[in-house]
Amino acid sequence: MELLLSCPNQGTPFPFPQPDREENIILGEWWNSDVEDIETQGDKLGLPPNASDAHTINGKPGPLFPCSEKHTFTLEVEQSKTYLLRIINAALNDELFFAIAGHNMTVVEIDAVYTKPFTTQAILIAPGQTTNVLVQATQKPNRYFMAARPFMDAPLSIDNRTATAILQYKGIPNTVIPLLPHLPEPNDTAFALSYNARLRSLNSPQFQANVPLKVDRHLFYTIGLGINPCPTCLNGTKLAASLNNITFVMPQVGLLQAHYFNIKGVFRLDFPDNPPTPFNYTGAPLTTNLGTTLGTRVSKIAYNSTVQLVLQDTNLLSVESHPFHLHGYNFFVVGTGIGNFDPKRDPAKFNLVDPPERNTVGVPTGGWTAIRFRADNPGVWFMHCHLELHTGWGLKTAFVVENGKLPDQSILPPPKDLPPC
Repeated sequence: MELLLSCPNQGTPFPFPQPDREENIILGEWWNSDVEDIETQGDKLGLPPNASDAHTINGKPGPLFPCSEKHTFTLEVEQSKTYLLRIINAALNDELFFAIAGHNMTVVEIDAVYTKPFTTQAILIAPGQTTNVLVQATQKPNRYFMAARPFMDAPLSIDNRTATAILQYKGIPNTVIPLLPHLPEPNDTAFALSYNARLRSLNSPQFQANVPLKVDRHLFYTIGLGINPCPTCLNGTKLAASLNNITFVMPQVGLLQAHYFNIKGVFRLDFPDNPPTPFNYTGAPLTTNLGTTLGTRVSKIAYNSTVQLVLQDTNLLSVESHPFHLHGYNFFVVGTGIGNFDPKRDPAKFNLVDPPERNTVGVPTGGWTAIRFRADNPGVWFMHCHLELHTGWGLKTAFVVENGKLPDQSILPPPKDLPPC
């Protein structure tokens, strides 16, 4: 029998025993310089800016860095009580592993959607994603490190140092040295794939997973890196990123404003449903003809239509994992795989029963991810890589979802005091 208890914060039932306490765990990055100066320097060089100097847990890097105890977050727990940790990856550019020494975590929610619970020693969480876990304080009273460090299974340089915080049982003195958890190796692809494969929607009578079974619009977007001319850069070129070889250019007028008031010349409604030139997307690295097309090009989607989008990583310069976020919608992650997506064979393996429902999903390194959603929220909605670096390089586009026929299926007018963009 499923136990449903009221959630004091949201007014909705928990599909698991109510925890004794909730705590936010915010994972982040820190630079020992002005971040805008670092980004400006990278733009001048046409190269990535410097990596962060530390990762943080609730704003503090922990004692593995040359910091004192006051720069370490501590969570005090009581024996035999259960804690719900709401873990948020607020880092700009790193997917992160997270673990607690001596304690398992039970995953119960991702991106504000309940999941089928499962127990794990570590989680993987991408920028913009949230994961809620239950932790039971049933171990020997002691001090235990909580730790986070990046996941990167591509040949790219990152800040791979470990941030720590402390889970401390009540009554244990601060002089006790905490125990370190076992984290997956930074390039542990097998753990990343197996962990994500365990995520499933709850799909119960009360929390139904309404997966679109019929698809009205099939989209296939390739994710690529490129090199474009840059007269203002020191070496005359700069790195760029693209979807279907289009590097998105931010307009001077807001996209929603231009759409609502029918302002011409701000964007084009001709973003291609498929890449302009098919190739062996994840084969040998391609390092020639890497120029991308610049443009403010978006896709128009009919109201209430169902969309299937396959995001395909490519080996242009290098393969890499990309966490993609869609504004305005949740979507179902119906399939994922390594290598090139096969439109004839891979859909037969899709999970259309209980796929995870999210708003941000990782496209695996050298692989693909398929998502489905119903376009029932009219407006203009960005879709972009949640690595800040790639978004700045143009790895984004937008969907213009048309109005429906009924009054409550149309974009609301802007408030009278809304300042123009």
